[in-house]
Amino acid sequence: MRLRYLKIYASEETDNVLGGLTISLDRNDRPDSDSFSTLCLVGPNGSGKSQLLQTIAEIFQDAWNTHSPAHERAATGNSLAFELVYDVEDGVGQRQIVKLTRPKSHRPGTPVRMQLGTKDLWEEVDPRTAPYGQLLPPVVVGYTSGGNETLSLPFFKSRAAYAKDVSTAALDVKRRDVEVPNNKLLLIDYGTSLEVLIANLMLGSVELGRRMLEHAALESLASWRCVIQLQPSTIGKTRPVNGRRGVKLTHELELILSKLRSCSTTQHHDPGSDTYTLDFLVDSATRQAFREHWTSAGELYRSLHKFAMLNDLAIPKKARNRLARQLVRGNFASRLPEPQDEQKVFRFEEVRFHPKAGGDSVDYVALSDGEHQQAQIFGVFSMITETNALFLLDEPESHFNPQWRVKFITRLQEIPTAKSAAREMIMTSHAPFVPSDMHREQVIILERSGGRVTARNPNNETFGASFDRILKDCFGVEPPISNVALVEIERLLKHADAKQIEDALPGIGASVERAFLVDRFNQLRVTDT
Repeated sequence: MRLRYLKIYASEETDNVLGGLTISLDRNDRPDSDSFSTLCLVGPNGSGKSQLLQTIAEIFQDAWNTHSPAHERAATGNSLAFELVYDVEDGVGQRQIVKLTRPKSHRPGTPVRMQLGTKDLWEEVDPRTAPYGQLLPPVVVGYTSGGNETLSLPFFKSRAAYAKDVSTAALDVKRRDVEVPNNKLLLIDYGTSLEVLIANLMLGSVELGRRMLEHAALESLASWRCVIQLQPSTIGKTRPVNGRRGVKLTHELELILSKLRSCSTTQHHDPGSDTYTLDFLVDSATRQAFREHWTSAGELYRSLHKFAMLNDLAIPKKARNRLARQLVRGNFASRLPEPQDEQKVFRFEEVRFHPKAGGDSVDYVALSDGEHQQAQIFGVFSMITETNALFLLDEPESHFNPQWRVKFITRLQEIPTAKSAAREMIMTSHAPFVPSDMHREQVIILERSGGRVTARNPNNETFGASFDRILKDCFGVEPPISNVALVEIERLLKHADAKQIEDALPGIGASVERAFLVDRFNQLRVTDT
């Protein structure tokens, strides 16, 4: 999948910050992009990077809602007006050009229009037919390294709608045994990191597990526990369904619970709170048991995630109503409500790893944010391999140290997974490390002035450029040193004598500005002599 062009006419969900924005996302196809192509959005805080990721997610959310409300139950409210052009692979290596539009003057309830490009003609695609869905990304993955509600909004809408659909389906005798369709938007954040990690380490390859854990000096997964609580105190008792008075489960979720119980090493059920505590000692027998029930890490992740999405049902009713109002308005100032661990329907506990150096196992919570983040990002890309999948990542390397940031793109390309699936990644960054691994047409600089956002490519080639050059071209940082040091050097250049500069030089690190200061010192010394 490749995004090619985007025009945003209006977007109330982002307070119309991006209204009028036009971006050419076209780029050359390169032989090193067979697994996924990459675009990097850079710019200062407030320039609209996260809002742009949010808008792209909402466009496809609306399109899926137009085609199949059963898969993507939430829509943005139809305030979004846009034109988006992209291409997708059709499964045999051929690319098809697709245009999605909703005009600026549309009426409420206007569906997303799809056209298929054939040479100089555009052919209308009926949203009621299968080709419409086949020309959309099969999954849109959102990632945020922190509490970025801007990007998260459409994904939380999707999650809340799924949880509500499951609860109503479980009460409906006619729907109870029918599988509730997967939603197309998946949010990956700190709260879902263990779902990603465990799915990959239980069913991924040995080489993948090594790559995911090597940066943290860990050898392998040792043990883990999951707790499924179907009668938390925040959920009132209702008429029993299949013996359950709290959270009602569809046949699909009952089957997933049964599979997890059959794979567990030990288990305990508390009838009072209808809580299942399942412990897993990870060895060859446990892995084989999981392989009997799940065919891939991605399938296992979906199963775990479906239970995790039910945590929305544990949010108190007052808080859920507040959340609903915030979702309708499309903006909110505080982090979305999160139930306490003891009230969650699904949670992990005591996830432990074998360290490479031997000795006692290490608890997951002992790892650094950067170690969590790297394992999570690599796990997401290794398990979501559908052709035309779209990844929207907000600062995926924000917690990395400089060495890890330098190698980020390289490590993504080295993930031991299928390279045939054409996937698209759009990420934001505030650092020069990622742009230096991308060509200038892959880097988009967003700038905001007078309430409007504009987009452009860097003036100079970024691939292989020094960080100093990228800081100047992409971030407007020149010279590339901190302001306190720069002010002091400028003071010495203007007002200091030779002796003062000589005394200060040992305490100033190497830079072009220091070289200017050395030249000034030499000039003053010659004058003094």
